[in-house]
Amino acid sequence: MNQHFGSLLESKEGADVTFHLNKETFVAHKAVLAARSPVFRAQFFGSMMESKTDTVEIEEMKPEVFKAMLHFIYTETLPPQEDISFEMAQHLLVAADRYGLERLKAICAKILCAGIDAKTAVTTLAFAVRHSCPQLKAFCVNFVASREMLESFMASNEFEHLVSSYPSVLKEILEKVKKVIV
Repeated sequence: MNQHFGSLLESKEGADVTFHLNKETFVAHKAVLAARSPVFRAQFFGSMMESKTDTVEIEEMKPEVFKAMLHFIYTETLPPQEDISFEMAQHLLVAADRYGLERLKAICAKILCAGIDAKTAVTTLAFAVRHSCPQLKAFCVNFVASREMLESFMASNEFEHLVSSYPSVLKEILEKVKKVIV
């Protein structure tokens, strides 16, 4: 079935909505989008302005991210690329969060977890909190609270930002640290 929907996206046959992102356009099918995303369902079949139009402007998203998200909506797979970069996974997670695509969000979180290192852990933790991604957040909390990372984490500028912006996360980290020490 996913292959058939993927073919439908590629052929553009029966498409009834056009998305504009910067200078690029994408066509899709309202029914398919609404079936997969509660946000698209509300836009196209609710009382929102988009329900009365067949053209939608998308702001603050790169065209390649929107294209990858559409591919996922139609096929339940990421686009056939060798690897999704850490940055692309972040952008896709933001898009998944924006459109209520929980499975895509989980896939992106898994990719991001695999790419966490000492340089990206704190910013990725803040990112996970901002985009309501508990799987990624838990992984980052465990990573930051580890014996190997804790001292350098607490000496970083990101630590101060995290404490002031997300104090509840600090509590979780301290709980993890207690378990590591005991």
